[in-house]
Amino acid sequence: MKIIISPAKSLDFENKATTDLYTNSDFIEHSKKLSKKLKTLSRKKLSELMKISDDLANLNYERNQSWEAPFNLENAKQAVYSFTGEVYRGIDVYSLAEDKIPALQDKLRILSGLYGLLKPLDLIQPYRLEMGTKLKVGRTENLYKFWGDTLANSLNEELADDELFVNLASTEYFKAVPKKTLKVPMVVPVFKDFKNGQYKTIMTFAKKARGLMVRYLIENDIENIEGIKGFNIDGYGFSEEMSTDNELVFTR
Repeated sequence: MKIIISPAKSLDFENKATTDLYTNSDFIEHSKKLSKKLKTLSRKKLSELMKISDDLANLNYERNQSWEAPFNLENAKQAVYSFTGEVYRGIDVYSLAEDKIPALQDKLRILSGLYGLLKPLDLIQPYRLEMGTKLKVGRTENLYKFWGDTLANSLNEELADDELFVNLASTEYFKAVPKKTLKVPMVVPVFKDFKNGQYKTIMTFAKKARGLMVRYLIENDIENIEGIKGFNIDGYGFSEEMSTDNELVFTR
């Protein structure tokens, strides 16, 4: 099984990871090209490009100027311990049993505008670069074109012919992995809450549920669709009538 998720804008580089194990990104040369471009952007340009406040533009200008490879545990941190958004609150990697970290490293992949495709223990430095950003790099006019088929090709190299691929990433990020280029079928868990008389996807809840699903799959060594359907955490349960072969809907 391979599981894919999005990164988070919120980061924690203050607290140390619970492991000293780390790996290096397969796409660091791509990241260097993007970093070189980002270093040329003024605070004002960053604010306009990313539609962020002056304070955030200042923060990310400083991050861009400080970004420097190679990475080590002194100047960088493992990705899954660095992101702190709702998905990562659901995973709660700091409380994950140590003997489950190898499975997490093997099965989980994190899409990133700057780093491409990260393994959980890949080192990163602080950044902000959403996949939908229209950053022109060389002859490419945005990040989707910059990455092209690179990320899908990398996933295909990792995926066995009959391996299960679980997409828990956002639409914005998964657009960087053209579905038609993947060599295996994809399963998409969807989370809906009952509100005002109908089931709706409430994004904050859905993001945390994606993280809870990641943790459930890792902790229980799930390898098949029936196992995924058994997810029953935080009040969610599988809805047979709302689901299709490729979209598994969980409601509460």
